[in-house]
Amino acid sequence: MSSVPTLAVFKLASCDGCQLTLLDCEDELLALAGEVRISHFLEASSAVAPGPYDLALVEGSVTTAADVERVREIRARSRRLVTIGACATAGGIQALRNFADVEEFTRAVYARPDHIDALATSTPVSDHVRVDFELRGCPVDRAQLLEVITAHLAGRAPDIPDHSVCFACKRRGIVCVTVAHGTPCLGPVTHAGCGALCPAYGRGCYGCFGPSGSPNLRALIPLLHRDGMDDRAVERLLRTFNASAFDKEVRS
Repeated sequence: MSSVPTLAVFKLASCDGCQLTLLDCEDELLALAGEVRISHFLEASSAVAPGPYDLALVEGSVTTAADVERVREIRARSRRLVTIGACATAGGIQALRNFADVEEFTRAVYARPDHIDALATSTPVSDHVRVDFELRGCPVDRAQLLEVITAHLAGRAPDIPDHSVCFACKRRGIVCVTVAHGTPCLGPVTHAGCGALCPAYGRGCYGCFGPSGSPNLRALIPLLHRDGMDDRAVERLLRTFNASAFDKEVRS
């Protein structure tokens, strides 16, 4: 293996937002590029190397049989594999198919649904291969992404907090939108990382970063009912960017 660490970035089913977050690092990315050899990153360059890779970042969920085989190949060529974003860590918004009939969707959308080769579910990468770390977010936070990359290349554990958005609100001195205004908010059960962006503007958290380390959804749901949401509204609130992950927490 080369003395210069190699970095690869791969995409499965996703919107590319997490890869764009890496490109948006600008000056930090230039510094990073001086410390590693970027061997595969099609969002940035068509030049690729076959591996092996010291660190692979994977964006996107597994939605086809080809995705399953591809992620297994990436795992086999990567010393460390890190999934980035809600799609790769929880199946993404496309995991809404998990609660319905995917064949019905394809018949409604495509003129020739027989041309569509898709799995019945959208699943996180960790359902198929061993993952060394999961970085949550839709999209991921650039500072957290840089921390994960530098930590893995340095051989240490990433320093990513596992507390909820409520903790971030307290640190920023943001008035609780639920307590003050009765606004439904997923902050108590959502992984921190966004800097409490929505509550800072008086809006409830939408759960972009998925469930926190120890979410208590069974306690939160009655509060959402108290704030005027019926069962259908609560279901819609939970079934967005991290639909599959929140559903697992509800059923656990």
